[in-house]
Amino acid sequence: MLARIAKVLGEANVNIVAMTCATFGVKGAIQIVVDNVQKAKEVLDRLRLPYTEQDVLYLELKNAPGCLGEFAEKLAALDINVTAGYATAVTGCPTASLVLRVSDLDAAAGIR
Repeated sequence: MLARIAKVLGEANVNIVAMTCATFGVKGAIQIVVDNVQKAKEVLDRLRLPYTEQDVLYLELKNAPGCLGEFAEKLAALDINVTAGYATAVTGCPTASLVLRVSDLDAAAGIR
């Protein structure tokens, strides 16, 4: 399913900027963050692929020790809870990508 989704979105020029997947017995879930939500929805609808949509915080942090901790402290100071998240960084790359589902997206988006 990941191959099919990635292929059809790529053919539609929709870039997947973040992705995670997991299986639960014989079922699974793929979570993607794309650069063009409307176009991705049109593609998935046209192919009758089921999905749910959820707003998340996507940002890049400096790829250095302590940067995630500093950002998480800022969330905590505003009583913003993280209910799910994932991050990745490439060795030598100056930034790390972070995806978070948070209790107050608007407030979290304003944190620098």
